[in-house]
Amino acid sequence: MAIELRQQLKLTQQLIMTPQLQMAIKLLQLSRLELMDAIRQELEENPTLEEVQETVPKDQLSEEQSPERPQAEKTEEVRIEEKLPNDIDWSNYIDEYNSPGRIRFETEERDTPQYEAFVSSKESLSDHLNWQLLMSSPGEEHKRIGSLIIGNLDKDGYLKATVEELSELAGVPVRQVEEVLQLMQTFDPPGVCARDLTECLLIQARTLGVENTLVTRIIENHLNHLENKNYRAICRALKVKLDEVIAAVDIITAMEPKPGRKFSSEEPQYITPDIYVYKHEDGFVIMLNDDGMPKLRVNSFYKEAISNNKEITGSAREYIQEKLRSAAWLIRSIHQRQKTIYKVMESILKFQREFFEKGITHLKPMVLRDVAEDIGMHESTISRVTTNKYAYTPQGIFELKYFFNSSIKRIHGEAIASASVQEKIRRLIESEDPRKPYSDSKMAELLKADNINIARRTVAKYREMMGVLPSNKRKRFS
Repeated sequence: MAIELRQQLKLTQQLIMTPQLQMAIKLLQLSRLELMDAIRQELEENPTLEEVQETVPKDQLSEEQSPERPQAEKTEEVRIEEKLPNDIDWSNYIDEYNSPGRIRFETEERDTPQYEAFVSSKESLSDHLNWQLLMSSPGEEHKRIGSLIIGNLDKDGYLKATVEELSELAGVPVRQVEEVLQLMQTFDPPGVCARDLTECLLIQARTLGVENTLVTRIIENHLNHLENKNYRAICRALKVKLDEVIAAVDIITAMEPKPGRKFSSEEPQYITPDIYVYKHEDGFVIMLNDDGMPKLRVNSFYKEAISNNKEITGSAREYIQEKLRSAAWLIRSIHQRQKTIYKVMESILKFQREFFEKGITHLKPMVLRDVAEDIGMHESTISRVTTNKYAYTPQGIFELKYFFNSSIKRIHGEAIASASVQEKIRRLIESEDPRKPYSDSKMAELLKADNINIARRTVAKYREMMGVLPSNKRKRFS
């Protein structure tokens, strides 16, 4: 059989995402901050897109700024017509403002101080330790070893290199490194430059003046029992009374296991809601958050240039047309994004009305399909809308995905959302007696009495998700 090349026409159908659809999907899944960054970037790159500058209403303008006043009045010569009172004590005036002293006239233009000169930066752990090291008047060798130690501390203030490694790096004897390390372990914050938790707590015990006591004996030999709150095992091992162990434990728990924590450079991330839900009389009002969002429009100059100026041809015309389309698509996509978020929030409010009125314990089980069918959109679209979007509600600020929960069957009645069950477990733990905390089995029994039938292991799973310790570690002896 011969092999040959042929050309033939074939008509097929296939789905291709248009650039406009790609942009709409991209903007839909962006968070508020990411959307504003995308808008700013487009404003920089697209000359046909511009931000609408808000103007001051006419009724807020002063008489001098009013456009109705003639232009001649604005440029009128300024005259001083105010009469001075006759009872001014000129002698006091002259004495006050003509006191002898050095007079200095500034004739040179000076640079305006930079903004950074007025803003204090947060001191880092390394800066704080370097300052203390310099204040201890070290020699050049000790200063170099101390800088090496500071450079090998982690964010919690622990030394992550051995003395032998530091000795090899510095090219000095191990004994010399240990001398500098012992000095730096007396620095603030207490416990810094320790090599493990035990050494960190012992340094703090020395600072508090409780070394060679029950406190240090527990730290050195019984941290595992302390972690599990097995105080009776400590009593048996050290042959002391329970009250003495509890008093020593109170001192240890007041210590800082991470000395470098207060010098952390991590800044809190504040959430700006994308949408607000307010209670108004017997209903709720939904408002989109447009604060700080640039108002965009297509530049009229480029539109007129394309439609009226026939001299613009070739690649220049294609470039302007492409940028005009991109600007129009961006504006439409942003409007579509806002409409979609509003529709999704409206549907969530319809399904979860009891939550908005009464709280988390009344949250109902809901899946993406419920909202998708309600507003006539695909589940993937709802998933993109609810990702990294936050709503301010009468119950607090929640991510939109929070309202979608798996269901847990009740003994009688409708199913309940898993988030509601977690809230009930949290309230049970808050109301328990600290000396007799509820076990997972006990909480399962209490929930069963409240018409919620879940297993002990499910209670344990939800408790771990909330970051709550088991009952034996929640128990208090005083």
